[in-house]
Amino acid sequence: MKKHIASIAQIQLQRLYKRLEERGYEVHLSDEALKLLSENGYDPVYGARPLKRAIQQQIENPLAQQILSGELIPGKEVQLVVKNDRIVAVQ
Repeated sequence: MKKHIASIAQIQLQRLYKRLEERGYEVHLSDEALKLLSENGYDPVYGARPLKRAIQQQIENPLAQQILSGELIPGKEVQLVVKNDRIVAVQ
């Protein structure tokens, strides 16, 4: 199951990417960020169930804050990368 977490994460992230694309943001997740998200979104007991929460906490919420603050500009590509063991959005 653990080896499938990255694929499940990519499927779930497609919905987020589509919503952001409608607002003018093109988002790309680095391989390193996908690996970190997959590790944080997997639980040996619950499998991929924690993945949705990990996506919200590590990607959606920080992106929303950056968009609302004007830190991220529509029309410019957004890269999700790992810095200091956290996923961050940079343009």
